[in-house]
Amino acid sequence: MKEEDKITIIANQLIAYNEKNIDRFISYWDENAKVYLQPDNLIADGIEEIRNRHIERFKEKDLFAKLISRYVIDNKVVDIEIVTRNFPEGKGFVDVLAIYELKNFKIMNAWFMIGKPKIVNL
Repeated sequence: MKEEDKITIIANQLIAYNEKNIDRFISYWDENAKVYLQPDNLIADGIEEIRNRHIERFKEKDLFAKLISRYVIDNKVVDIEIVTRNFPEGKGFVDVLAIYELKNFKIMNAWFMIGKPKIVNL
């Protein structure tokens, strides 16, 4: 897989995330994909768990991930993002480091390191 293909896959899944388009978003993930909180806390195992998790997330009115940087290292794509979320305390932001492992043009595994929420009082 060429570097451009890896970038395109991750860029398109981020666009689908921001559009809250669950079908398009999930199309970039392998059936057996796994999602972890860094380093090894499994939070979604398989495409149905990933789908269900994101259906709930996509209900957030202000959900949006702003890409800060993207790197490709071997079969992994590393994104740094600032994600706007709706927390129980209100609208806020979290810093996110995402590592996506690609295989056969799909996301096979993803690891997320998520910073402490910063709540915005508007």
